[in-house]
Amino acid sequence: MIQGFFSLLPETVLAAVERAGSRCTGRVSALGSLENRVYDVELESGQRVIAKFYRPGRWDRDTIGDEHRVLAALGEHEIVTAAPLSFPDGETLARTDDGIWFALFPRLAGRSPDEIGPAELGELGRLIARIHNVTSALGLRHRPALSPASYGTDSLAVLLDSGFVPAAMATRYGDAVRQLVAIGERRFASVPVFPVHADCHRGNLLAGADAHGRPCWVFLDFDDLAVAPAVQDLWLLLPARPPDCVEHVDAFIEGYQTFRAFDRASLALVEVLRGLRYVRYAAWIASRWQDPSFPRAFPGWGGERYWAEQLADLHEQLELIE
Repeated sequence: MIQGFFSLLPETVLAAVERAGSRCTGRVSALGSLENRVYDVELESGQRVIAKFYRPGRWDRDTIGDEHRVLAALGEHEIVTAAPLSFPDGETLARTDDGIWFALFPRLAGRSPDEIGPAELGELGRLIARIHNVTSALGLRHRPALSPASYGTDSLAVLLDSGFVPAAMATRYGDAVRQLVAIGERRFASVPVFPVHADCHRGNLLAGADAHGRPCWVFLDFDDLAVAPAVQDLWLLLPARPPDCVEHVDAFIEGYQTFRAFDRASLALVEVLRGLRYVRYAAWIASRWQDPSFPRAFPGWGGERYWAEQLADLHEQLELIE
């Protein structure tokens, strides 16, 4: 199995799309994506589709299959999203000749919101509750956990093994992460978890329309779907920390509770989740550094100043949590 996208050429992309039974015009453009490779492809019919090539070695067939099950189930519940298109054999997942998993999706129209106020968060609360009702009932068995162990302990191991953390900071950085993990494990212990979107931020959200032309919100990119507390799909949408945007939090919870119960006590996890995301994000970049697109995207990453700021951010999180 190859470990990168070096073999992914325009002709590979076009051949993959035509495998679904549609002829392409040859017009193909890359869309912004670091983890996977995503392309907008024009068909001879005039339709445009999105071809998504999953990063080799990250997810296996079953794990991606669970993502596709969620997208199909959301459509069945009249929740607008980009469900994968079927190939002639009825499957929604295929492989290139050298083993890269790929899928095709409809191209959805819409715009990313400039800001999300309380009224919009109320609407999103209702939508996310409906999404959670679907994901929690599917019995998914192959998605990863978003937990203090996976985002904290495992990510710390990646970073320390990578050699990117300066020796002078490694001990202090490791101690801060372990403190965060210990607190997180205590707080996670009593909170229910189930599959959630897990990367629920404005960049993965469109103000679009349903099949009848009615305005609606559309969530994109369920690639990070993970088993986590419900509050994970709230905090990334907030304009500030929860105590500084109480009206937004209240609006979301009120909307959410229209369709599903929400435990307000789980708000105590938000700053833990934020701190874990800092660690996970750093480990993600470290683990992808051999991909040429990452040094280009993060030119200032990995220097002493970067790690000093990361350590300061973790200490700030620990103070807020405690």
